Amino acid sequence: MNILDTAVLILYFGVLIVVGVIGINKAKSEKDFLLAGSRLGYFSHVGCLAAVIIGGAATMGSTTLGYDFGISGFWFVTMMGLGIAALGLFIVNKISGYDVFTISQLLGKRFGEGTSLISAIVTAIYTLMIVVTQVIGMGSVIHVLLGWSVIPSMLIGGGIVLFYTILGGMWSITLTDIIQFAVMTIGVFFIMFPYSVSSVGGLTTLFNSVPENHLSLTNIGWERIFQYFLLYFFGLIVSQDIWQRVFTAKNQKVMKSSAVSAGIYSVFYALALSIVGMCALVVLPDLSESQSAFTSLALEILPPGMLGLVLASVCSALMSNASGALFASATLITNDIIKVYFKKDMKDKEVISTSRIVTLGLGVLSIIFSVWIQNILVALDMAYAILSGAIFVPLVLGLFWKRVTSTAAFSAIIASSIVILITFIIYGVTSTLPIIYGIITGVIFIVGVTLVNTNKHKKIDSDVEFSSSKRA
Repeated sequence: MNILDTAVLILYFGVLIVVGVIGINKAKSEKDFLLAGSRLGYFSHVGCLAAVIIGGAATMGSTTLGYDFGISGFWFVTMMGLGIAALGLFIVNKISGYDVFTISQLLGKRFGEGTSLISAIVTAIYTLMIVVTQVIGMGSVIHVLLGWSVIPSMLIGGGIVLFYTILGGMWSITLTDIIQFAVMTIGVFFIMFPYSVSSVGGLTTLFNSVPENHLSLTNIGWERIFQYFLLYFFGLIVSQDIWQRVFTAKNQKVMKSSAVSAGIYSVFYALALSIVGMCALVVLPDLSESQSAFTSLALEILPPGMLGLVLASVCSALMSNASGALFASATLITNDIIKVYFKKDMKDKEVISTSRIVTLGLGVLSIIFSVWIQNILVALDMAYAILSGAIFVPLVLGLFWKRVTSTAAFSAIIASSIVILITFIIYGVTSTLPIIYGIITGVIFIVGVTLVNTNKHKKIDSDVEFSSSKRA
């Protein structure tokens, strides 16, 4: 990178820090700090949802899959888009009537404190792992582009996110997300995509230059498509960082329409980056690692200034995802654990200060884990497997089947989590089997325990009726 591109990237980081400071003045109450006052209209809400869905793993991962598998690489982010659209179409009307900030709060209202606590712990672990993936991604990008070593790069990228998240909470995150959405959109759709297609002589030339199987929508394989469905479709529906963004909308109509719109945006984003990956295959057929397809192609084809903006768009995707997940994890711990079990009478200012302390602690922890793991795909698969396998079934069945009992939901989350962790050890973190076994375990426990409890109550009721009639 030349001096102009480096200046663009550093200027962008500076803008995010300034916006984070501005967010302090807007976060006056607990609702302001946790949900940006629930005042967002359609356009700003779409931007925030799209920004939190599409992280750096989605941006660079889709390009990598396009390089390796062609157009079918779009399934990765498309499943995320379908998940957020399903949340808007089928779940929003079920949850918007509850006065809650988190998934575990909703489960607590439905099934009791025990279920709320265990779901808060499981979901907080998931969101923290999402932060880890994004910090690893930021470290990798800064390392490749600026030539700094990986660990300082992670510290700088993670530190900027931590700084503006602590300052203004959801208001700072929302303001930065709107900027990041604009930068992502311009960088990918209006710069990277057209420059990539132009570099290979147009779409027709591209399609004639890549292997024939790269034009098949199923080249990536049905097994992997199914894996993405299990991980990301289910995962997005019950993702705390997504839910918290959904609740920032000013009404249910905005929640629904913006969720569907963000889902559609994600599909187009996935298609554009899959084609960029195919262009990288034509321009740079001998890459030693396809994971560098996006950055390598950008360095090859983009003029000075444009390169800095496109790379800022990658950092945008990473930072928006990281800040949302970090704040979601802090909200779960503050709102559903500390406020419930340790400091029940916290005022708004105490909630905000406690949340900032928790955010700081989690941010430092996530950076430590990032330095330790240094593998973005391993961390991402583990995060979504735990969420999809352990939380999806109790939440969705609890919303749509009124007979589900508190004991059933609690035991299902515990049993599914144990099964997932055990099968991770047996089959590895890249296998789909832990998710499948987790979901099956959840269904068995939910249905089985609910039916046993129902039959037990019926027997008790019938015994009481029999005793009453006998006395009579």
